[in-house]
Amino acid sequence: MSRLIDEINNYKEGFKTKVPQELQEVMLNATEELKKTSLSKNALKVGNTAKDFALPNAVNQTVSLDELLKENDFVVINFYRGLWCPYCNLELKALQSINDELINNNAKLVAISPQTPDASLTTKEKNELEFEVLSDSHNTLAKDYGLVFSLAEELRPIYESFGIDIVGLNDEDSFELPLPATYVINKQKEIIYSFIDEDYTSRCEPQEILDIIAKNK
Repeated sequence: MSRLIDEINNYKEGFKTKVPQELQEVMLNATEELKKTSLSKNALKVGNTAKDFALPNAVNQTVSLDELLKENDFVVINFYRGLWCPYCNLELKALQSINDELINNNAKLVAISPQTPDASLTTKEKNELEFEVLSDSHNTLAKDYGLVFSLAEELRPIYESFGIDIVGLNDEDSFELPLPATYVINKQKEIIYSFIDEDYTSRCEPQEILDIIAKNK
C-alpha cells in the first residue's frame, strides 16, 4: 500500500512548478495564520463522545450515526473541504484503498463536507468511492466537532483564479470550511482516534485507522 504522505509530497512538488511564487507565499502565510488560532485544540478528540448526525448522502438519502452503529462496531468519519481540494481527493482515494479492510473489520467509513448532495455525487464519481459521501449544509456538524473556520479573504480570489467555486459547490457564501479531520468512533460513541490539523496539506495515514481498529476489536 502506497503511503498517502508520499502522494501528497509528490503533488506539492508539482504544485511548486505550476503556481507563481507570490501566490504560493500568500497561501502559506494564510496557513500559518490559521495555525496560530490553534483551532484544533478545542475540537473534539480522543475520549470525547461523538456528536450525532443525520445527513443526506449523494442521492439525498439520510444516513445517521445511530443507524451506522447499529450495524457496525466502528464508524470512521472523514471531514474534507470539497471536491475542489486536491489534497482531499488524494485522501479520499487513499481511504477507498482500505474500504474493503474496514468492512471486514465491521467498520463503516463516511466522508463529510459542506458541499451539496450534487457536489457530493460528483466527488464520489470522480474518485470512484464506494463509501458514503455526506453533505453537511452550513457545516452544522463540523461546528459541533469544533472544526470550522472561515477561508481567509486573501485566498478567495486566488481560489477563484484556479476555477474553484466554493459558493456554488456549498450553495452558500460564508466561505466557512472544516479543518481536515478523521475520527474513529466505537459502538459506545466514544472517539477512540482523532486526527485534526490546521494545515490542509496534512492528512492521517489510512494505516493508522486500521491499526487503531485492530487494537480495539
